[in-house]
Amino acid sequence: MVRTGLVDHVLQPPSSQAYKRSRTNRLEGKIALISGGTTGMGAAIAKRFQAEGATMIATGANPETLEKAKKEPWASKSTSFFMFTEMKKNIPSAQFGGKIRALRQRLKLTLDCTARAAGISKPFLSQIERGLAMPSIASLKGIADALGVAVQYFVDAPSEQKFVCRGEELSFFEFADTANSFARLTHKSGGRRLEAVLVRFPPYQSGPADMPTSADEEFLYVTSGEISLTLEGKTFVLKTGDSAHYQSTLPQGWLNNQSTEALAIWVGTPNLL
Repeated sequence: MVRTGLVDHVLQPPSSQAYKRSRTNRLEGKIALISGGTTGMGAAIAKRFQAEGATMIATGANPETLEKAKKEPWASKSTSFFMFTEMKKNIPSAQFGGKIRALRQRLKLTLDCTARAAGISKPFLSQIERGLAMPSIASLKGIADALGVAVQYFVDAPSEQKFVCRGEELSFFEFADTANSFARLTHKSGGRRLEAVLVRFPPYQSGPADMPTSADEEFLYVTSGEISLTLEGKTFVLKTGDSAHYQSTLPQGWLNNQSTEALAIWVGTPNLL
C-alpha cells in the first residue's frame, strides 16, 4: 500500500500473463545444446528453453527414450532437433599425464619451459602429468602445441589395428618388374617414419633385382635361406641371421640363386614403397 495525498494506490505484481509475455522469446536466435535432454531434468530444461524461443538440440544415449522424446508435443516444432550419442568411458587423467610426461622428457624439455609455451602454470602441468588434474581442451591444445603434436596424440587409446600386425593376416603383393613378393609388417598411419616389409625371394632368380625406393637408408635381415646383395658393384652373400645396413642412394640389387626360397625383413626410413 502506497499513500499519496488522498488517494491510496496499491502496487500489485504484474499478471501471470504479462509475466509470461515478458519471458517469451527471450532466447530467440540462440541455440541450446542439452546433453541428456531426452529424459528427466534434461528434458524439462530442453522444454523450457524451447518455449522461450531457443533452437534446441537435445542429445541422448538411449535410442528408445530419444524416439519417445521426439513424440512429445513440445518437441514437434521445427526448432527442436535430437541426436543420438554413444556413451564412452572417460579417459583417465593419468593417461594424459603419462603421455605428456613421456613426450616432454623424450624431447628433453623442462616443466617450466613446457608450461610457459603452453600458457599454463608449472604446478598445474605437474599435476596433469601426475594424474592429479584433468586439463581443459584449451590447456591440452596448448600442451600439444608446446610439444609439437596434435591433441589426438594424447586422446587416442592404443588399439591392435594401429600397432600390431598378425602373422596370419599378412597379405603378399607383387610388382610386374620383379619376381619378389612383399608383405607389410608395419602400419603407415600416424605419420610414422619407418617401414618394414617381409620379402620373399623365389629360388633361382635369373639376375639381381633393383628395387626403387623412397627411403633414405635401408636395413636387410635374412630370416631364412641365402641372398646375394650387390652394392656399388660388389656382391655380399647374406645367410640366415646376417644383415646389411646401407644408404638407399647406392647402386644396388639382390637375388636368390639357391634352390630354396629365401625370406628377409627389409626396413627403410622414411618409407620404402
